[in-house]
Amino acid sequence: QVQLVESGGGLVQAGGSLRLSCAASGRTFSRYAMGWFRQTPGKEREFVASISWRGISTYYAESVKGRFTISRDNAKNMVYLQMNSLKSEDTAVYFCAADAAPIPHTSARALDESVYDYWGQGTQVTVSS
Repeated sequence: QVQLVESGGGLVQAGGSLRLSCAASGRTFSRYAMGWFRQTPGKEREFVASISWRGISTYYAESVKGRFTISRDNAKNMVYLQMNSLKSEDTAVYFCAADAAPIPHTSARALDESVYDYWGQGTQVTVSS
């Protein structure tokens, strides 16, 4: 069982930056691909970014490419999402998720929220314009 706890959300002005963190429990964390998703009221949860278990492969939604960076520190059981040049449309609840399947974390797999086995409770990010 893995527990995920997000932190780092808050209120920021457009153009600003935030760094989200996801703390994971469990000794097998380093074997899991990790992803970030976000959701706004009345909308489906959408993929933001993901990273393979060794950090070799990363994937991003087109809307955040060049602005967001996902990274991980397996020694600390942490995943991060550095968000720069924030826009009002980035306002959402951001969720951390873990893909525990022992198979390659492909781009197609990364985007599919149904493959993620564990989810955090989310952290609110609000970008004011």
